[in-house]
Amino acid sequence: MKKHLLTLAIALLPSFQAHADIAIGFAAPLTGQYAVLGEQAHHGYEQAIADINAQGGVLGQKLVAVEADDACDPKIAVAVANQMVSKGVKFIVGHLCSGASIPTSKIYNEEGIFMISPSSTNPALTDSGLSNVFRVCGRDDEQGKVQAHYVLRRFPGAKIAILHDNSTGGKGQAEQFKKTINEAGIHEVMFESYMTGQRDYSALIAKIKNLGVQVLDIGGFHTEVGLIARQLKEQGAHVQIMGGDALVTDEFWSITGPAGEGVLMTFSPDPRNRPEVKPILDELRKPGFEPEGYTLYAYAAMQVIAEGIRRAGVTDPMKVAHLVHRPEIKTVLGPLTFNDKGDVSGSTYVVYRWHDGKYTEIRD
Repeated sequence: MKKHLLTLAIALLPSFQAHADIAIGFAAPLTGQYAVLGEQAHHGYEQAIADINAQGGVLGQKLVAVEADDACDPKIAVAVANQMVSKGVKFIVGHLCSGASIPTSKIYNEEGIFMISPSSTNPALTDSGLSNVFRVCGRDDEQGKVQAHYVLRRFPGAKIAILHDNSTGGKGQAEQFKKTINEAGIHEVMFESYMTGQRDYSALIAKIKNLGVQVLDIGGFHTEVGLIARQLKEQGAHVQIMGGDALVTDEFWSITGPAGEGVLMTFSPDPRNRPEVKPILDELRKPGFEPEGYTLYAYAAMQVIAEGIRRAGVTDPMKVAHLVHRPEIKTVLGPLTFNDKGDVSGSTYVVYRWHDGKYTEIRD
């Protein structure tokens, strides 16, 4: 299956070396169990290209989409990155998953390609100091702290367990949560990993029940977390779940049903609440798509690329990388300023609660 995905991804990559248009690459999971998150980013990326081109493009040139499916798989992602290089793509929106972004960032750096991820939260992506690598989302060391502080404040004295899916992002989030509660003098009763794609969590849930766990922090994607939440409910375990940004899709509730009631998660403040983005939201919603999660983050990543090219006056990716740092760039997420690492300065996380099929920011 993975070989088929790679072949398909490569086959869809046209060559733009001989054209005056500006090719903008996009890489994310477009098939597989995480495709719903890739779809979010894909819609934002395509809408941004359409809107920028409708306004005359950049430097009088049209932006052209070059899309590839990396399935959130590091090996496929590396192959996709090499194909982007061979096709002359100089700007990349992606990758979605940290496990795909971190290895590909090295390829893009060696080849002088501008990379900006809408959703890769692991600190290692930007801590490596690559001058061409950026992200418009926050970091797991910020996210894990917000989760931990909320749990410590709202559930004092609770027995806490921590799970993660061994993915780069999920494990990083869980480790930061653990570090933060440990620094506060609280020690978890359980810290374990589970396999992605697993369907039956009976043994894990039995252990959670035997330990008397009251709060469960999970670093993982909505698919597995949803199943864990549902099976906990089915087996009579009353546990407060705290998850991360990978739960930011309505598909989570499709998996959990009522068992998702009250599940907590962290994500950045919802940009859909910004009045100025309503016209963009209206366009995105016309085909019946709800621009949740990382949709507007991919849109913002495109805005950063376009503004960087305008500032540089040329399509040289490294000149663009130098010029996106300051001054701030106006985006659908609000004004963004990047620090020397390529992270958004002042990025924040807030806590959301799932209720009746929707997630809403809470302020307690």
